[in-house]
Amino acid sequence: MQMNPREILKKYWGFSQFKGSQEQIIAEILEGRDVLALLPTGGGKSLCYQVPALAKKGICIVVSPLVALIQDQVDSLRTKGIKAIALTGGIPPWELTDLLDNCLYGNYKFLYLSPERLQQEVVQERIQQMQVNLLAIDEAHCISQWGNDFRPAYLGCSVLRDLAPDAPAIALTATATQSVAQDIVENLKFQDPLEIKDSFARDNIAFKVLVDEDKRYRLRQLCTTTPRSGIVYVRTRRMAQEIAHLLNENKCTATYFHGGISKREKEQRLGLWMRNEIKVMVATNAFGMGIDKPDVGLVVHYQIPDSIENYFQEAGRAGRDGGDAEAVLVINGADEIQVKNQFLSVLPDIPFLKLLYYKLCNYFQIAYGEGEHETFQFRFNEFCDTYKLNSIWAYNGLRILDQNSVIALSEAFSKKTTVQFTASKQQLFHYLDTHKKEAPIAQTLLRTYGGIFDFETKVNTVLISKKAKVPEQLVLDFLETLQKDDIIKYKAEHSDLEITFIVPREDDRTINVFAKKIKAQQQTKIGHVEQMLSYVKNDKTCRSRQLLSYFGEHKKGSCGKCDVCTRKKKVTKDVQQVIAMDVLDLLGEKRQGSREMINVLPYREEVVLKVLQELLENGKIGINAKNEYELN
Repeated sequence: MQMNPREILKKYWGFSQFKGSQEQIIAEILEGRDVLALLPTGGGKSLCYQVPALAKKGICIVVSPLVALIQDQVDSLRTKGIKAIALTGGIPPWELTDLLDNCLYGNYKFLYLSPERLQQEVVQERIQQMQVNLLAIDEAHCISQWGNDFRPAYLGCSVLRDLAPDAPAIALTATATQSVAQDIVENLKFQDPLEIKDSFARDNIAFKVLVDEDKRYRLRQLCTTTPRSGIVYVRTRRMAQEIAHLLNENKCTATYFHGGISKREKEQRLGLWMRNEIKVMVATNAFGMGIDKPDVGLVVHYQIPDSIENYFQEAGRAGRDGGDAEAVLVINGADEIQVKNQFLSVLPDIPFLKLLYYKLCNYFQIAYGEGEHETFQFRFNEFCDTYKLNSIWAYNGLRILDQNSVIALSEAFSKKTTVQFTASKQQLFHYLDTHKKEAPIAQTLLRTYGGIFDFETKVNTVLISKKAKVPEQLVLDFLETLQKDDIIKYKAEHSDLEITFIVPREDDRTINVFAKKIKAQQQTKIGHVEQMLSYVKNDKTCRSRQLLSYFGEHKKGSCGKCDVCTRKKKVTKDVQQVIAMDVLDLLGEKRQGSREMINVLPYREEVVLKVLQELLENGKIGINAKNEYELN
């Protein structure tokens, strides 16, 4: 006998009530209707397909973009006694066959897989044989070229409608504008779908943009004073390590999390943070998807994100328990230029794509009209050096060619060689005394990469070979020797990569097929960055109202707690006099800087600064050469 949705919710999740639109969504799915669910981060999206799938006979197919997210979901279901399978990378063919057989005959309720895995013929054949009760497309905004995280492989999700024509489908996302929502409906071939959008408003979160040229000081202050768990988002692995180190030095327990650490390290660090043995997790932007930690009280973006969608999704990981929380974007004067350089100046234009493809074909000596399905070993650094190509433009250009099925790159393509010196400087100098021939390579490494003693550092072995005036192979051999002799920690990811040409060479005609689409996508990317910068600069409109307006939702009142709203709150003369007396009392004890007083006084920073300015103008206090305030 099948249980009803509320019985399922109580049995497996321990809740007696659904929240938001969950119950309506589930009811429509059980009636066989397609659903587009736009729910905020923390809105319980997974329950919207897990509950109806358990209420019906058969198996639910779930497409999800991240291996970590898939594994978290499957592990969570298994702990509840629900049978679920994940088809992630690295599964040998015989094991894949066994797993698919289990889906057919083993009474499994969920099959999770990536959009790339869905394209495999054997997977499609087996899905066609399964009793599929529901199709679920998670992070569905990835299907739209107008979205912030377009993933071309997601376009292949529409094949599910042919493989399981009788099963309803649900697409779920926490970040979708109207144009993205329309793209999702069209690409997934929805018929008369129910479109549900719960309010994205997060009234318990104070969204703030803080401008401070000393960003590290501001970050330390935020992380050390927050009473609850925190996340700091940065854009690079190196920055994640540096910021975690900085916080630990300032008595705020922290660790870092990024794609370059091992699975075991990730599990250990995540466990420490989840148990609140570590207060702050410093992470790159992929962190947080599928991780259920409701007590995060602070999310800091240390650098400007590339879109409001990404920012809002990451900031929304704060306060999922309903408690008061802050989402703070810390910026300085250089950040606008930096975000444009990182996200816009690296976009290759169509002429460069044509040049890149032409050089690529020449590099592998592919004749016009040939090359289809040919596979080659590919040394990226050597290729860029041969044709004097900007490596960042070339990397992004190859990704575009890969996304548009001109070529296929091996998964290892994005990996880099990393080096960290583990021996002391004295030990290193002693070592080089006995390895004089290779000493110039080590010296070049030290001169080229600062911080190589403190952090795992990405190195370009072609660049090192040119600077040291030695063959690259000698550099690689020496790095291996240094590792064997316990001088460095070395990740040897310089091995040859595979590149497969999918279509015959036709030079410009090959690129012209999708040139207009690339221009439109890049214009969308430019628009996303400009909208993000507009949000950062707009200090007149409530932050919550700005964010909700971007997603087509209009909020009548202001939040009263963001940096814009608190700045507008007027402080009475009586209160200013009380603050002035407290300031004078502090300065009567000793000379102090403004930061010291702000940390001690229980008033808003901008109000204290305003009072200090008035006391200066009235001649009651002065400021010395050390930038300390003192009584006159």
